[in-house]
Amino acid sequence: MKRKSIVIMLLLFALIFTSTACTASQLNTGKVKTIEKQDSKVATDQDEDKVEDKNTDKDKNTDKAQNTDKVTQKSDLDDKGEVLQADTEEYIKSIIEKRATNVLTAIKNYDMEKLAAAVHPDKGVRFSPYAYVDVDKDLVFTAEEVKKLATDSKSYFWGYYDGSGEPITLKFSDYHKKFIYDADFVNAEQVGYNKTLGHGNTLNNSFEVYKNSIIVEYHFSGIDPKYEGMDWRSLRLVFEKNNDIWYLVGIIHDQWTI
Repeated sequence: MKRKSIVIMLLLFALIFTSTACTASQLNTGKVKTIEKQDSKVATDQDEDKVEDKNTDKDKNTDKAQNTDKVTQKSDLDDKGEVLQADTEEYIKSIIEKRATNVLTAIKNYDMEKLAAAVHPDKGVRFSPYAYVDVDKDLVFTAEEVKKLATDSKSYFWGYYDGSGEPITLKFSDYHKKFIYDADFVNAEQVGYNKTLGHGNTLNNSFEVYKNSIIVEYHFSGIDPKYEGMDWRSLRLVFEKNNDIWYLVGIIHDQWTI
């Protein structure tokens, strides 16, 4: 009996020891799993940080690329703008050069018949002694009236002299000599097509007055060297289109003013 009791006690002790070992093993296994999960989270966070760093670097590179593109684009646009302006002026020149030359030659030769043929049939032609076009006071003549100006002895009021403010009261023949063809514009130093060449103190409002027009400017930067450019001259011929024909609507004289 005593021996059986000892055996049973040994068996119970062995059973308790085995159970305790298993429990400890399970606890240790769970702890390992928990550590592995934490390590995995840390690794994931580190990977995300790396991805963010890469994205940041990528964004920086993208910004640099975009900035470079903007600079390049701006440069390209500037170049295109200059080319476009040059092309536009050349295009306008191709349209109006011959017409303008014929009109200018008629003015030089005082051929009022040919000049009248180029005058706008509805609007006539306006004469402006200086750069500022006064739509209320500058004289306007029809094509028929222009024909008669060659032999017209009547004195007209054309505006006021710059500086003195005295009235400009002249026959057309005298006005022609002083405020139209006062330089050899057929052989002008420069010719501009919708481009202003002469700049003085008088406001040039020609492009505001004559919208959708072509303005051809014949320009001398100076006549006599001793005046150092203060005797510059410009003659502007203004054309507007009517039934596919470019007609003369304005003759603008310009020079240095006080």
